[in-house]
Order: sequence, then structure tokens, then C-alpha cells
Amino acid sequence: MRPHSQVHSTKRTTSGADPEIGVPAFARPRAFGLLLLATGITGWIAAGILILEKLELYRDPDHVTSCDINPWVSCGQVMETWQSELFGFPNPFIGLVGFSIIITTGMALLAGARLARWYWIGLQVGVTLGAVFAVWLWSQALFDIYILCLYCMIVWAAMIPLVILTTLRNLAQGVIPAPAGLTRWLTDWVGPIIALTYIAVAASVFFRFLHVFT
Repeated sequence: MRPHSQVHSTKRTTSGADPEIGVPAFARPRAFGLLLLATGITGWIAAGILILEKLELYRDPDHVTSCDINPWVSCGQVMETWQSELFGFPNPFIGLVGFSIIITTGMALLAGARLARWYWIGLQVGVTLGAVFAVWLWSQALFDIYILCLYCMIVWAAMIPLVILTTLRNLAQGVIPAPAGLTRWLTDWVGPIIALTYIAVAASVFFRFLHVFT
């Protein structure tokens, strides 16, 4: 017969097994919290600068923004379009609120919080809608306005890993149901997926504004 203490020790070992075993490194709480902080702070700063620039334009219509570089890269000109206030107020206010939630979530994870499934579903919906909005703004900048906004592109750059990593994290943690094989394949290729998305966006900008670069 096992000693009583040995039985309890075995139970503690079994019950204390790491629940993150088999979960991709990026999807674990600490790593994912850092990823949320990095993308959230980047996007929040860019959105904040855009709001400050917009306020300056309200006060002085002749104000030259800090990213009015040339006729093709000009936040000021983009801010004069209807697309910059799709819902009746400056778009960056959406980013400021959205990225604040991302930053708060990242800090909560780093503090050891275990968030409920409903929270992750809500975050997934919010991030996905943000990505759809960013894609729409990208299409407008390239094919309608035909002017780039530097700080807007920084927001695009933050949204790419944010939406991809959040989606794959939720797949890996079972928040989004999916076949195990598909989840494993996507999480194994997360790096190339993000890199190819960056390349695709950069290529679209380059070829659309090819005459500027040549």
C-alpha cells in the first residue's frame, strides 16, 4: 500500500499538470498578453496622433499635419474625405476605444486573469469587425481617395498580427470550434501567414503608387 502522503503527492502532480501543454507558445496567456500590448499600444498611439491632428485641423483649416509628406502621402487630405468620418465622427475615435480594450485585455492576461469564453468571443467579434473596417479603409485609400495616410498605415500594420493571432489563439484554445488538423496546420504556419499578409499589403501599395516610386 502506498503511503498516505505519496497518494496525495500523486494527486497534486496530476491535478497540477500544466493546462497549456500542447498549446502554441504565442497562444499562452503571458505571450499573448505581450502581443496584445504591443499591437494595442502601437494602434492606440497612431489613433491618438490622428485625433490630435484632426483637432488641429478643426482649429486651423490651414494646419499642415505631421504626415503631410507629399501629394500621395498626406493625412490632412485624407481627413478631408467623407471616408474619414464614416459614422459621423472621426474614425480614429473608434481605434482609440478599440485599442484601449486590447491593451486592457493584455494587461489582464499578464496579471494572471483567466477570461471567460464569452469574453474571448466578444473580443474575436470586435477584432474581426476592426479588421474588416481596416480592409475597407485600405481599399478606399488605394482605389478611391488615391492618397495614403501614414498613421492609418501604422494602424493597418497593428491590425494584421492582431486579427490573425487572436483568431488562431481562439482556435487553439477551443473558443472557436474547428477540426484539430486544421487548427494545428494554421498555428504551425502562423509566422508565414502574417509575413505573407504584410507582403501582400505592401505590394498592393507599391504597385498602386508605382509611378511615385519610379
